[in-house]
Amino acid sequence: MAGRGGDSTGDTAYDGSMKAPVTPSPKAFKNADTAMGRKLRDLKDLKAIKQEIETRVRLAKEQEAAAAKAKAEKELFSRAVGPVKALPAKHLPGHKAPLPATQAAPIPVQQQRDELAVMREAISDEFDVETLLDTDEALSFRRPGMGPDVVRKLRRGGWSIQGQLDLHGLRREDAREALADFIKDAHKVGWRCVRVVHGKGLGSPGKTPVLKGKVQSWLIQKQEVLAFVQARPAEGGAGALVVLLTQS
Repeated sequence: MAGRGGDSTGDTAYDGSMKAPVTPSPKAFKNADTAMGRKLRDLKDLKAIKQEIETRVRLAKEQEAAAAKAKAEKELFSRAVGPVKALPAKHLPGHKAPLPATQAAPIPVQQQRDELAVMREAISDEFDVETLLDTDEALSFRRPGMGPDVVRKLRRGGWSIQGQLDLHGLRREDAREALADFIKDAHKVGWRCVRVVHGKGLGSPGKTPVLKGKVQSWLIQKQEVLAFVQARPAEGGAGALVVLLTQS
């Protein structure tokens, strides 16, 4: 069929009865994009809302679990402790309990003086020591009931010396008190053998040992003393005594 215009090419010719294709306008494209964007924003908002809801639900569950745990622990503590009573007002914080006024114990000065006097009298200077010393060159001493072998063993160093008192330079009264304290303390701690240095009297008038006889007399009067001998040369010789004490 020939179209208007004459030539026959095999194509369909426009005869006026067909409508031309409609091309969307730019405004239509813009409206479509806007609608699509609004849908995308709506989907994002829905997703954010969903996440927020899920977060709130999770937090609520965690708080509920924590509260249930705290309640269970409190009930367990209450069962373990039992009934609890409130503290009296005097035990509440900030309350100060009245304290009775205390007085320091009086120092027994007179008692100390009496004890010191007894101690001084216990080792008197008037004691006759010569009657109790053995008649050997060192004038050794052994308490009645002790055999001569004790003195021989003491002289040979059969007991190790555990402590020493040096009375050099002390006046007679001071030396007597020092010796009494030393023997008492040595016996208390359990020492068996001690050395007492009284000096050889080289610095005394007449070059005589002033304290030697006094120390021998004082030692004999002490019940803790079993025996004593003159020290060996290496341990002080004539200027010292080795003393054997009773067991505490």
